[in-house]
Amino acid sequence: MSEPIKVGIVGGSGYAGGELMRLLLGHPKAEIAWVTSRGDKDLEAVHRNLMGTGLRFVREEDAGPCDVAFLCMPSRESMTRAPAYLEAGTKVVDIGSDFRLKDQGLFERVYGGSHACWGLVGESPYGVTELHREAIAGARLVANPGCFAYTTILTLAPLVKAGLVDLDRIVVNGLTGTSGAGAEPKVSSSHSEIANSAFPYNVVDHRHTYEIEQELSGVAVGKVQVHFTPIFCPFPRGILSVCSGFSTRSVSRDEVLATYREFYAGEPFIDVVGLPKDPAVSWEYLPYPSVAHLAGSNYVQLGVDVDPDRGRIVAIGAMDNLGKGAASSAIQNMNCMLGYSEELGIAGRGLHP
Repeated sequence: MSEPIKVGIVGGSGYAGGELMRLLLGHPKAEIAWVTSRGDKDLEAVHRNLMGTGLRFVREEDAGPCDVAFLCMPSRESMTRAPAYLEAGTKVVDIGSDFRLKDQGLFERVYGGSHACWGLVGESPYGVTELHREAIAGARLVANPGCFAYTTILTLAPLVKAGLVDLDRIVVNGLTGTSGAGAEPKVSSSHSEIANSAFPYNVVDHRHTYEIEQELSGVAVGKVQVHFTPIFCPFPRGILSVCSGFSTRSVSRDEVLATYREFYAGEPFIDVVGLPKDPAVSWEYLPYPSVAHLAGSNYVQLGVDVDPDRGRIVAIGAMDNLGKGAASSAIQNMNCMLGYSEELGIAGRGLHP
């Protein structure tokens, strides 16, 4: 039996780092070599679900060699770390945002400054495994998607590929749980502020908009414009993208569902929700995706409906923002990079209830 690969996690004190550790502890071919954190934090105090695992934070300068490094860093920090790991022969999955956008001018405008290693951006595929599997398999650096972006790209890709909606009139409302604000205490994400409310924020020009447009334009082979607004909601985990497109021709819900099933045929983590609509039910939700049932998993639920009177197709996507939206998709990309089954270590279904 071959030795397990050694994995390092740079920046393990946040929610994504904690979820990476939880999942990698059960990965049959991976061993966590080290986890870094700033300051003198105690890992078991930060991630109390990991008590008894023996994991400890180390300083990055004390970290030894590893086969794969996951970078869980704020914007504009991964670019300062990635080159050294790559030069040491380590494969890198960046869970941050530094390698996602492929237009240098756009990156500099959106993230407010120049890139420290722009030459690496061109060799780092955007980590939607369902769209870029071949490129990821041959990569040494992968840019993991943003959680809103990943959900929305998967939700809309079949529609834009099939030409079923106008490419410049797509409206997206993205709902995120409170873990999307990160682990650091903030007034805006405190229970007393969010428990009985919902907050639209960065209502226009959210950074993930550019990832969505970049990737969907590639799928459609034409410029796609998305009008995206995020909404902060009082549940811990999950992303729900509600996407409205204006149809280019008359189409039924069954036809759109068939388009989705064909597009994602064979994808292990995509579930197309095709439960029938009941005309006798006045308050119907079963035919549509559910955030709650995806918690802790790498699975995605996609559903659709059609409004023939208004010429509108509604596509809805749901995933766990810390799972498929961050940690488990990063492991899926690692598996792909190393030639493992993509399902290795992340095949578990979501929690219910």
